[in-house]
Amino acid sequence: MSTPRARVGDGVKTQLLLLLCAIWILLGLVGHAPWKPLESTGISIVKSILDGGSLIAPMASGATSIETPPLYYLSAAASAKLLSPILSIHDGARLFNAVWLTILLLMVGMSGRELWTHGVGRHATFIMIGTIGLVTSAHSLSAEVANLANLAMGFYALALSKRRPWRASGLLGTALGFGFLSYGFMPLLILLCLVIMLPILFTAWRTLSFAKFAFSSISIAIPLIVTWLSLLHQYYPAIFLSWWQLNLNSFNQLNHLYFLRILIWYAWPALPFALLGLWRYRHQLLNKPKFQLIILFFITTLTFLGFGATSKDINALPLLLPLVALGAGSVEHMKRGSASALNWFGITLFGLIGTLIWLGWLAMLTGYPVKIKERMQFLSGMNDLHFNWVTLIIALAITIIWLFVCIRAKQTNKSSVTNWAVGMTFGWGLLMTLWLPLLDSAKSYQPVFDSLSKALPKEYRCINSLNVAQSQRLLLNYHTNIELRPFETTQKLDCDLYLLQDVRGTGKMQPGQDWNLIWTGKRVADRREGFRLYQLTYQTTY
Repeated sequence: MSTPRARVGDGVKTQLLLLLCAIWILLGLVGHAPWKPLESTGISIVKSILDGGSLIAPMASGATSIETPPLYYLSAAASAKLLSPILSIHDGARLFNAVWLTILLLMVGMSGRELWTHGVGRHATFIMIGTIGLVTSAHSLSAEVANLANLAMGFYALALSKRRPWRASGLLGTALGFGFLSYGFMPLLILLCLVIMLPILFTAWRTLSFAKFAFSSISIAIPLIVTWLSLLHQYYPAIFLSWWQLNLNSFNQLNHLYFLRILIWYAWPALPFALLGLWRYRHQLLNKPKFQLIILFFITTLTFLGFGATSKDINALPLLLPLVALGAGSVEHMKRGSASALNWFGITLFGLIGTLIWLGWLAMLTGYPVKIKERMQFLSGMNDLHFNWVTLIIALAITIIWLFVCIRAKQTNKSSVTNWAVGMTFGWGLLMTLWLPLLDSAKSYQPVFDSLSKALPKEYRCINSLNVAQSQRLLLNYHTNIELRPFETTQKLDCDLYLLQDVRGTGKMQPGQDWNLIWTGKRVADRREGFRLYQLTYQTTY
């Protein structure tokens, strides 16, 4: 936590780091509708809070139990409410991710410096920014973002505990409390297991100072955790019981191999740096406290995720923390040939990606090349792209920064990490500026559900549904306030409207002669699914 001595070039490197972090964090948080599957539940919970729902147990539309405690969604709803005069609900809610991501990158950088030395924190942050698995998930309205930020805080607190135990106890206590209030038992189990297992397995952690640190951290976290549990139990005992049973029954997965397998691409480039560190420090892995912490954190996290998390890519985010921490300390020890290869691979890859993005954008605006425009229209469902000066200026600025860094950077180990992070930010930034309208056109359900809403008769009792997936049902409710009555749940057709979702490759269900088709719709670029709305042709008494 101390300030290192200034060295030549440190100011420029720090400014570049801060600029990259700001661009990486902010681009992609606003300007598009909620996308499934990551944001459908989150935006529905935020909407229920803003509509006057419970602050203790906010739930998605149609849900009877909660999946996670409410802190992440309360903060998102507060952000949406505060920014409602200038931003839509989903953009305002998603913008609070900037706070969680700032905490994440700060904690990752501080962990790198604490575990290794001054300057390594910068490497850790660059590697984290450049990690493939983080960039899309981190910009989604999902509680996993808060979970990752709190786990990063807990990881840093454990790294700091040997040098500043009292300061570290405040950080770990906050991470335990806020982690539980944001995501439930998973971060709590991971961090508490580390606190218990480190002194049991390793003599270096078996000290009175660490015991005081652990006791103080738990003392800080307990009031935060117990307060919410008490309120939930007092005001919503049935929800409390169902949530408790859900957590107990959720640790029956066996997804360890799945999470290990996806790390091959998900954790790039942190994984190769971490493997290099394992090899280089193979004789010290069980002797030095920093390696003990990193390895045990990875094993503990993998164990709990494998048993308690479903096989979704976003659930693998916590595994990035120890890999980045170990990889950051290995940057200086890469062979010059390997560093040069990674550097040129990054420049070539992101240069190609950037060129394709610019070319696709120009094709949509000018009509040339014709084949590229036709392909863009096919994939996005948009016929034309409107010119926007703000978008162009931001995209040009990002491109100039990338070109400047690539031209001026020396071919060193450090530059390979820096160039990769700049390249990832460059590619992501262009996608979230030049191509954002195209991506939103392909992924957003707002146009199709607005069309459905306009097709509804002026008077109707309710709408039954069949095969409408949860994500689509929640997004329908968010965009139109329509509450469906799923036939799968009620086993009754007691409404005068009937909405069906069709999926390519499965047979279309025909509701019968008593139902009249009044609307069909799908996303313009969607070739897989569509919707049909039927109206009862005569009134029947149920």
